[in-house]
Amino acid sequence: MEAESPDGSDTYQSYYSVLGIRRNASLTEIRVAYRKLALKWHPDRRGKESQEAAGEAKLRFQRIQEAYSVLADSGKRTMYDVGLFDPFDDDDQDFTDFMGEMLSMMKSRKPEKPDTLEDLQKIFNEMVNGMEMGLGPSVGRKRARVE
Repeated sequence: MEAESPDGSDTYQSYYSVLGIRRNASLTEIRVAYRKLALKWHPDRRGKESQEAAGEAKLRFQRIQEAYSVLADSGKRTMYDVGLFDPFDDDDQDFTDFMGEMLSMMKSRKPEKPDTLEDLQKIFNEMVNGMEMGLGPSVGRKRARVE
């Protein structure tokens, strides 16, 4: 997928398109795609061709390396996937580091076990008993009589 760069000067492809992989590709698939494309477009292998072909190879090889450096790093990849990684902006590196750390912490957090029916009944009973004793939200208010 091609898009216009933020400054409007050039177009660029998504990193997934550059490597020719799906968005849910594994790290192994990313590495295999990178190695294949790096061998194909390495400037040393294309240097014997015309200047134009060598220049295109250098540009493609740089894009391949950039895509791999982001997608192979789980923190950068997560930032890229949620739209917070901007390869054209070097000024917000601290924010990127912070968000990467936050996302990493969120991923590593163990999910809480779901409440059982008994847990929910206990919570409900505590709430009802607390309200009856005047400890709930009805403190200071008279209860309306329901008939």
